[in-house]
Parts: sequence; structure tokens; C-alpha cells
Amino acid sequence: MKTRDKIVQASLELFNEHGERAITTNHIAAHLNISPGNLYYHFRNKEDIIRSIFGLYEQHLESGFQPYADKEVDIDLLIGYFDAMFYTLWQFRFMYANLADILSRDETLKKRYLTAQQDVLARCTSVLEKLNQDGFVAIEPDDIKPLADTIKMLVSFWISYKLTQTQSNIGSITKESLYEGLLRIIMLFKSYATTDSQATFLRLEEHYRSQMN
Repeated sequence: MKTRDKIVQASLELFNEHGERAITTNHIAAHLNISPGNLYYHFRNKEDIIRSIFGLYEQHLESGFQPYADKEVDIDLLIGYFDAMFYTLWQFRFMYANLADILSRDETLKKRYLTAQQDVLARCTSVLEKLNQDGFVAIEPDDIKPLADTIKMLVSFWISYKLTQTQSNIGSITKESLYEGLLRIIMLFKSYATTDSQATFLRLEEHYRSQMN
């Protein structure tokens, strides 16, 4: 792995473990056993590193939430979407824990984030429209986009909510607490499930409850 990539991966690991505010470029350099000068050869500052991490985030959103086509809805398809949500929350949890502060310091990153979230909303809306069209859920057409936005909002702020409830730091965020968030989203879906799809949503629920044990 190239030094630049090592810096990005180490930074992501440290940010997720300790929180972005607690980690400096000196901490990152020491963690990798390289000089601060070597780090600055690749990145101007910590914000520059965060932008590179955000590039990974954008790539994942692009690949993980594409609307399905030419296939039948089944449990594996839905698990694919929910696994992508879980991966995003877990892999980039530092960002969700301190989102407003990170974006307030970097106007360019804020614009990229808002663009990425609009893309996510469009894809989520398309998925809900297809599920509705295929008779898997029953949603009034005018309610589809607001529901997609509600799901996106729950994903975006679940970690902040958990940290507020427990009054703890990012190190307390566990995979189990993220699965709890996924189950809340499944609960939303279940309220719109058709008779034919109820069993599938119950299986989906059982699958993620089993991941918490």
C-alpha cells in the first residue's frame, strides 16, 4: 500500500476510534511511524486527509445504493441494501458523529456532502418507487420522496442520537448499536409492507437481530 493510502486508512481508523477532534496529524504520523514532514508531503493538513476519506465515502455511496432493475425483490436484495447502510455507518462513523462541525470548517467538503446526499435521496426514492411498483410496499406516490428523506435523515443522525442518549464518546459506538438503527428503518418499511411482503420483512428483522447476539 502506498504511503498516501496508508495515511488515509490510518486516519480513518484513528478518527473512528477516538473521534476526529481528538486526533492531530502528529498522532497520525506517530501511529504510522513516519515523520510529520513525510505526512505533509502527501497532505497539507488534517482537512485535506478528511477530504480524501470523503472520497472513499462517495465511492461507497455510488456503488452501494443503486436502484435494482430486471430482478425480482427478495430477501437477498434487501439485505444487500441494509448491509450497505450498515457498512456506511460503521466505516465512516466518525463523520456521522461530528458531521456539523466537520462540514462547518470546510465549505468545499460541505458542498460535496450536500451533492452526495442529494444523489442518495434520488437513489433511495427510485428504490422505493420500484418496491411500490412491484407491490412489495404500498406507499402513496406523494409520500415516497418524504419517506426516502426520512430514512436518509435517520441514517445520517443515528450515531449522533446514540451519543446524545448515552452522553459518551465515539468509542462507545458498537456494531450492535448500529444494527439497532437498521431495525428502526426496517420498522418504517414494515408499516408500508403489503400482505405478500410481511414475511420477508420479518425474516429481514430476524436476520439483523441475530447479528446483535
